[in-house]
Amino acid sequence: MPVLADLRRLATCLAALLTFGTAAPAQTSDLVSDTAFRVCADPANLPMSNEAGEGYENALAELFAAKLDRPVQYTWYPMATGFVRNTLLAGQCDVIVGYAQGEELVLNTNHYMTSAYTLVVPADGPLAEVTTLSDPALQGLEIGIVAGSPPATHMARNGLIGKARAYNLVVDRRVESPVLDMLDDLETGEIDAAIVWGPLAGPLVKSDHPDLAVIPLLEETLPPRLFFRITMGVRQGEKVWQRELNSLIRRNQEEIDALLRDAGVPLVNDMGDAPKDSG
Repeated sequence: MPVLADLRRLATCLAALLTFGTAAPAQTSDLVSDTAFRVCADPANLPMSNEAGEGYENALAELFAAKLDRPVQYTWYPMATGFVRNTLLAGQCDVIVGYAQGEELVLNTNHYMTSAYTLVVPADGPLAEVTTLSDPALQGLEIGIVAGSPPATHMARNGLIGKARAYNLVVDRRVESPVLDMLDDLETGEIDAAIVWGPLAGPLVKSDHPDLAVIPLLEETLPPRLFFRITMGVRQGEKVWQRELNSLIRRNQEEIDALLRDAGVPLVNDMGDAPKDSG
């Protein structure tokens, strides 16, 4: 999701797949609760989720639960290796609110959000007009990057990787917060810019770093892609539940978009090459 998310979600999915093996066999919808909206979530993963219910994925869970006329019920587990296996596949919960499209470990719903990696810079500095990693203004600068994430390839292609400062990818957010550290380092001038998954960067900058600007990287046309479609994840085989969630997404997309925009998430169109129309 990606986090998808942060692309931390994409790495989590891969790590879980390597640990657990192939996706679980097809299961029936009998495992899905009809008395609660049972959500698998990270207890310390702001701006997405936390135990206090302060993340935008918490808000999405409340929205969907209200549409289903059920209370939200959480199973908490850190978004690291074993997350899917110990929550969704163990039958402890029925949905992961944010999951990158195309991963085999879960059955994806239709996507409810498309977002992109962003360049984060001081809002009043000389980089505020940069929109692509090929811009000469970035040459020779120390740029923060989450190690192993797709933008690292683009940085290498543009000669930016030599002075890059790497931050850890898959972590337990209860004890380590690489993106928070990266934005703090940018605020204090220890690095010159940061490249961060938009659904992390936008809300964190909005809430804690008003002097920074978040610029979606929409002009990087060579692979790997820097935009991802985010879905909800359910157990393989639970097609009835998937269709029910798909219907909710389709019928409530405007409300979903408004919630995400209010949180600060930069939304882009499905091709990842322009901001999503707000009207």
